[in-house]
Amino acid sequence: MVKAKSRKKVRRSVPHGMVHVKATYNNTIITLTDEKGDVLGWSSSGANGFKGPRKATPYAAQTNAEKVAQVANLYGVQSVDVLVKGVGSGREQAIRGIEANGITITSITDMTPMPHNGCRRKKPRRV
Repeated sequence: MVKAKSRKKVRRSVPHGMVHVKATYNNTIITLTDEKGDVLGWSSSGANGFKGPRKATPYAAQTNAEKVAQVANLYGVQSVDVLVKGVGSGREQAIRGIEANGITITSITDMTPMPHNGCRRKKPRRV
């Protein structure tokens, strides 16, 4: 049996990427993508060892941002656009954590969904 030669995986260079921050009341998830939207890396509070209510803290969000910044350095990302979704306490701290690790932020966009007419009303009660 002949063993096939395995090639070394070459990481592509991505100079500009996008960071998606999803900050809920229970967790903060940060995803690094290229400009097409293909995921390069991600991190969440639970993946970094936080459990229970500590997952939603700003400190956990900053830890996530540091992990994502390490992945960004592997791909050579220098600048990112930040897309924030949600109302959790880790929103601002995640952005500060990305910037503190030497990545330039070109724009910050709030993508939090807003109800434009609310949900459907209850039907009237028949008495």
